[in-house]
Amino acid sequence: MSDPLDALEKSIGNLRRAIRDAAAAGDTERAGELRMQLRRAERAWDALLDADEPAAAPPRPAPEAAPAARGSQLPAREHVHRALMLLGAPAAPKLIVGVHEAFFPGELSASKLSSLRRDEERSYRSSPGARPYYLCPALAHDLLTPVRALITISTWTLEQRVIGPLSPRVDYLTGAIRIAEAVHTSAESAAEGPSPEALRLLWRFAVNIPDAMPRNASGHEGALDPQQVIGAAQAELDVHTDADRATRAAAARRARKSLGDDEQLFGAPLRGVTHLRSARA
Repeated sequence: MSDPLDALEKSIGNLRRAIRDAAAAGDTERAGELRMQLRRAERAWDALLDADEPAAAPPRPAPEAAPAARGSQLPAREHVHRALMLLGAPAAPKLIVGVHEAFFPGELSASKLSSLRRDEERSYRSSPGARPYYLCPALAHDLLTPVRALITISTWTLEQRVIGPLSPRVDYLTGAIRIAEAVHTSAESAAEGPSPEALRLLWRFAVNIPDAMPRNASGHEGALDPQQVIGAAQAELDVHTDADRATRAAAARRARKSLGDDEQLFGAPLRGVTHLRSARA
């Protein structure tokens, strides 16, 4: 299973390389935006590392009062963050809850996510940058307004947080690959193997991907193979990636020119739609 710290470290490395490339190209605007994202990612890394470190604790409890599994007492926003980091793409609350139940301890309900998104925006506007990361909506590629049905992480690049016409399918395939990798890792490293919830989640992804479902000798569906899911998802992803990336990149460039820092995270207000439509023309 993908570790959130490992994923953040990879993101930090990618951002640093992107900053070097932007600076070399003389794109100071792009380099500045990437540096802001890098600072957010580094704060998120520090926060996750601190959460994993045991606190200077009172005396060890008796066995019958053993502490809950690591992470089970984390706030809801931390649960959502971990699920999104595993998926690596914007996701709806129902999927986020499903990923959490499949791979992480603790309780998370979809009802918590509605108020959580409002709380995140209020927190940012009252004290911008005080948190290492914020949960924010995806942005529609055309009007740059919030897609409130999809949640992202502020430390992701604008390109990753924008949703274009092909993005739902691209993100679905990306999520399928990440879930299949996590299931495969659990099967290889965990004594008990992947959880039933994880297998059901992978199955729900696989049934909507051509050639992801195995067939046995009688022609019926056989046991699910994570590697087959990865191969099938990647084959379709290769078809859509370039076009989707181009749409997202163009929208991200417009967002950097048209929107303030807060709007780049939480979307343009509806009153700005006419202006943005003109800028796009």
